[in-house]
Amino acid sequence: MVQDQSLRLPPVFVALDMAQAEVGPMLDRLDGLNLGLKVGMELFYQTGPDFVRQLAARAPVFLDLKLHDIPNTVASAAARIADLGVRLTTVHASGGRAMLEGLAALERPDFRFLAVTVLTSADRAELDGLGIAEPDPGEHARHLFRLASDCGLGGFVCSPQEVATLRALRDDALFVTPGVRPAGAARDDQTRIATPADAMAQGASSLVIGRPITRAADPRTAAEAILAEIDGHG
Repeated sequence: MVQDQSLRLPPVFVALDMAQAEVGPMLDRLDGLNLGLKVGMELFYQTGPDFVRQLAARAPVFLDLKLHDIPNTVASAAARIADLGVRLTTVHASGGRAMLEGLAALERPDFRFLAVTVLTSADRAELDGLGIAEPDPGEHARHLFRLASDCGLGGFVCSPQEVATLRALRDDALFVTPGVRPAGAARDDQTRIATPADAMAQGASSLVIGRPITRAADPRTAAEAILAEIDGHG
C-alpha cells in the first residue's frame, strides 16, 4: 500500500452520469470550482479511454468501474486504467484476497484504488437476497473493510453511515462517500444518505455528488452552495 499522503483530492467529485454531449457544457458551467469528476460505467462505455484522458487533463478524475474478476484480469485492467491519468478507481472488496493484494502492489502516490464495500442502494433485504449473513449493511461493510485493509489497500468507498466507524478503525485511509444530498434534495435511488456537511464531519475525505448538481436549474450555484457548506462544516 502507498502511504504517501501527497495525493490531494477535491472535496467533491461530480458524478457525470450523462450523455457525452452533455459533458462539455456541464464542465463549462463548473469551470474554476474546486471539483473533481467521477466517470462511471455509463459515460465510460459511451466514450472510452481517450475521453477519460481528456477529462483527466482538465480536473482530477475518479473512474468508477468497480472492477471484479479473476486476479490477473483485474490487475491487467487496473494497470491500463492507471495510465489514463486518473487519480482513483474502484474495485469490489468482495473480489477476494488474491485480487486485492495484487492491486495494492500497483498503487502509486498519484493513483489509488478505492475498495467498494456495500453499495449505498443496498439494504437488509438486498443482502438477504445475496445470502449474506451479517445482520445489517454496516456490519457487512466493516467485514469487507477489514479484508481490503488487511490486503494493503488504503482507500474505500462507504456510505455516510459507515464512514465514522471506519475512520475510527483507520485514520490514515481515504474515504470517498456517495449517498450525499443537500438538505431538501430528492433521495433518488440512494437509501443511506447524509448532507455534505454531515458526511465530512463524520470523516469523509471526498464526496460524490451527481444529480443535486448536474440536474439543478443552475449547476454552478448548486455546486458553490455545496462547497460553501463543506467549508463551513468545521
